[in-house]
Amino acid sequence: MEQEITKKKEDERVIRILTEDIEGRKKIYVGLTSIKGVSWGLSNAVCEILKIDKKRKIGSLTTEEIKKISEFIKNSSVPTYLKNRKKDFETGEDKHYVGTDLELRKEFDIKRLKKIKSYRGFRHMSGLHVRGQRTKAHFRKNKSRGVGIKKKQKVKKVIVK
Repeated sequence: MEQEITKKKEDERVIRILTEDIEGRKKIYVGLTSIKGVSWGLSNAVCEILKIDKKRKIGSLTTEEIKKISEFIKNSSVPTYLKNRKKDFETGEDKHYVGTDLELRKEFDIKRLKKIKSYRGFRHMSGLHVRGQRTKAHFRKNKSRGVGIKKKQKVKKVIVK
């Protein structure tokens, strides 16, 4: 009876890891991916290196384990193919950004592209797709009613006697 009550409390608990609230019902492997910048591969690496069972619920983690996980993600010593910033533009190092740091880096990169007026920067400025997708027939959202999709007009029939 007491075990059931403690399990329910663990499931209801919301855990905060790196400014992200994660439901206690989720498994650790799945829950870590809800942090911006943590992929499935990095989540797997965290579980393997820290020797935490992937199938455990996040609500059952102790405060020490949460600290270990957050420190590992901040200062990750994983292979470069798991990092999200290879050969950083400014320093040339392989880094891994998480959360708001990742969002800021992305924003600064886009501003830099716009500033140097590269092709990608122009595409960002005009709100078009950047990575070479076709735009003639796809991604039409009726941003401006110009040439393109027009509504059919009803033709009135005139009866002549």
